[in-house]
Amino acid sequence: MAGTVNRWKRYADWDDRPLRLDKFAAEDPANGFSAFSSPKDPKPGIGIENGRVISMDGVLERDFDMIDRFIARHHIDPAVASEAMAVDSRQVARMLVDMNVPREELVRLAHGMTPAKLAECVSHLNALEIAFAYSKMRARRTPGNQAHVTNAKDDPLQLAADAATAVAFGFDEIETTMRVSRNAWSNALACAVGAAVGRWGTLFQCSSEEAEELRIGMAGFTSYAETVSVYGTEKSFTDGDDTPWSKAFLAAAYASRGIKMRCTSGAGAELLMGFHDSKSLLYLEARCLCLQRGMGVQGTQNGGIDGAPLTSTVPGGFRELMAENLIAVWLDLECASGNDARATESEIRVGAKIMPYLVAGSDLICSGFGSILKYDNSFNPSLLNGEELEDYLVLQRDFEADGGLTPLPEEKALDLRRRAIDAVSAVFEELGLAQPSEGMKQSVTVASGSDDTQSFMPRDVALISEAIREKGISVVDVVRALAKRGFREEAENLLHVVKLRLSGDYLQTSAMIRNGRIVSAVNDPNDYLGPGSGYRVSEKRRLELNAIRDVLDQKEVLRSEALHEREETSRISYRARGPAVPSGDPKDVVIGISPAFGIKLFQTTAGHRLSDVLRAMTEAIRARGLIPRIVRFRHTADTSFLGLSAARLAGSGVGIGIQAKGTAVIHQRDRLPHNNLELFSNAPITQLSHYKGLGANAAAYALGEMPEPVVVPQRGEAMGSRYHARVAMIYAIETGLTEEGAQPEAVEVTFTGGRP
Repeated sequence: MAGTVNRWKRYADWDDRPLRLDKFAAEDPANGFSAFSSPKDPKPGIGIENGRVISMDGVLERDFDMIDRFIARHHIDPAVASEAMAVDSRQVARMLVDMNVPREELVRLAHGMTPAKLAECVSHLNALEIAFAYSKMRARRTPGNQAHVTNAKDDPLQLAADAATAVAFGFDEIETTMRVSRNAWSNALACAVGAAVGRWGTLFQCSSEEAEELRIGMAGFTSYAETVSVYGTEKSFTDGDDTPWSKAFLAAAYASRGIKMRCTSGAGAELLMGFHDSKSLLYLEARCLCLQRGMGVQGTQNGGIDGAPLTSTVPGGFRELMAENLIAVWLDLECASGNDARATESEIRVGAKIMPYLVAGSDLICSGFGSILKYDNSFNPSLLNGEELEDYLVLQRDFEADGGLTPLPEEKALDLRRRAIDAVSAVFEELGLAQPSEGMKQSVTVASGSDDTQSFMPRDVALISEAIREKGISVVDVVRALAKRGFREEAENLLHVVKLRLSGDYLQTSAMIRNGRIVSAVNDPNDYLGPGSGYRVSEKRRLELNAIRDVLDQKEVLRSEALHEREETSRISYRARGPAVPSGDPKDVVIGISPAFGIKLFQTTAGHRLSDVLRAMTEAIRARGLIPRIVRFRHTADTSFLGLSAARLAGSGVGIGIQAKGTAVIHQRDRLPHNNLELFSNAPITQLSHYKGLGANAAAYALGEMPEPVVVPQRGEAMGSRYHARVAMIYAIETGLTEEGAQPEAVEVTFTGGRP
């Protein structure tokens, strides 16, 4: 029994176990609780009198808490409320997935709906329907993405280099934070400089304590903010010494200085703080989103965020995270759709969570893709990090879905990193902040993460950061320093972003900067109305998505094989001896080799030299007193037909067919092509000992014996996914050398090198 249980992986192995939350919802556990519903969730309802909300979701105005009061006054549109609330929630759900119902009509109705109504409507949608509705309801047509750029040392050189790399990958926003809070100013300066390398237009945020973050913004280093938290219960708000009005005032303060702002909310926050009022996660988040719309912010960072790991343990948790994102875009908010918290240690569940957002698109698919390695992510690991970046690029290619990123050649990344490091070093030197050495700069250029650097440590950074603040250094000083030290392009790129704060153009809903142009819900509205509408990957963009690193083609296979040609030439020689003819000698066993064997291809897919493979088989045949004969076939490259053709030439009636990649058969002349005696199909795990056994068994069959077949042990290796692309190229090389009707060629083989 224990063996049966251990066959499957237990959640307890990584402590990522599902959680029962029914006792949080009600005293009676039998009532049940999920992320979508709780027995204590209110029923949708509204009362309007003289244009004033006098009751909402079963609560009279005199009993409103501060969240109810703010939503009633600043979110609910009384002119629409009665109409919107009267539509059956199931009908609204159908409208959300009906491609014939315009987005604008649904947004209009949402402005008259209460939190309970919004939650009830989306609760009728399954996960597939939520993803479809999201693709229709998001505000901006073109998808985008956001990166986290941090490191364990708060090292400004690495921050600048990683910011430049993130910008080159195509992230529309980058966000930093620090391990040591007083290092905020240095982190902000470094990322602002790095983000200006290569192109301009990437927006930047430094996540810090709210007052300090505002000061950094006023100094011009940041262009947006999003870590302004709101909550779905009054006690959670007051526990943080905040109210909806104080948050609204902060939003106005940012907007008055041309700084784009989103709020942060997300299911699970109230549960983590201990003030959940026994309500469902979806209902509480619907309240948060109505608050944010009432505040007039441009958008929201939601979809679980820090609470995502908790939400994912609740029944329907991942579906709820999608549903709250849907409510956000339905309310016409820009949506930075979560995916910045590692919700699980299961790679399968991580991939499953990102897929709906990748195929549906989002204003910002991740509100923080860890563009750095996990251990350097000071926000804690994101759902996806530097370790998964290549996988994400391939996912875009697999589904022809625009995830906002573009593959980056390694040499270009190194050039940008060097440029960014030199630029931030020049600023430090010009402003009297630090003198980075060449050794420090070089170590960062080629580093994968902070473990590989010999650069600034947190204490060094604290001194730099405090000097920036105490000297009153602003972004204008940085622009001047860059220009003075010869970094004219970077100075202009940084200045372009600062200038946008004067016009306020990127304060539009769902605004980002692409190719020096504001792209937002105003000039790039989502016009999805079914197939052929909405965002589509253009041919130019498709080619960009396809240009990932390490793409395998025939030239690459031939290049790698050519590396082994010289060594093989020193170990074996193949000499053509004219046409091969049938033999009458019963001791004759023919080994039929493929067209490219030893000519263009020199190793099996397991990495064995073909000379060693041939030696192992021929010696095993000779050991039984038989004579191995080598014949090259050019009319076919198929393993079965190589083996059958060899058997028909052999005096013993037994032959071996082997391709250059190592796949082999033992065949007999009177059998059907694919009805062989033994098949060695798993070349990537076939060892020389197996090839020796193959030769020995072929000899045994020739002697009329019935040997034990050679079995190549297989332990669940994913040979298809790991080798089939290369195998296809190898086989194309083989078949390219075939010629219809070509006669078999006798080959004299001489082994000139040592044994393996």
